[in-house]
Amino acid sequence: MNNLPLLKITAGAFTFDARLETGLAPQTCAAILKLLPYRQKVIHVRWSGEGVWIPLGDQHFDLKYENHTSYPAPGQMILYPGGISECEILLAYGSVHFSSKLGQLAGNHFITLTSNLEQLPALGKSVLWNGAQDLLIELA
Repeated sequence: MNNLPLLKITAGAFTFDARLETGLAPQTCAAILKLLPYRQKVIHVRWSGEGVWIPLGDQHFDLKYENHTSYPAPGQMILYPGGISECEILLAYGSVHFSSKLGQLAGNHFITLTSNLEQLPALGKSVLWNGAQDLLIELA
């Protein structure tokens, strides 16, 4: 199956099952697999709408666009590999038009959450009102 391996994502008080989109974004998925288990903090987006993100600053993954979008659906995670804005990972919990202060961006859709999607708005509200939340991406 193209979408293996399976992941478990814990963000704040919420847990989600997820799949890597290895068939659609193989290079991005390979880069992320090397980092697992991945621990970071998510904060609320500034320009993109209903999403949480991990600013990665000057970190670079040396990736090209693959399976890229500016409009990730709720439960989709994208990685912007850097370029005109800083490298970052974004998780959409609602309507997102991915952008920065420099304008519209596109990121590589590499993870899709597959369970507990109804909890995404609560995660977004928690990050918005309570600040940064712990995030853990690990193999299931």
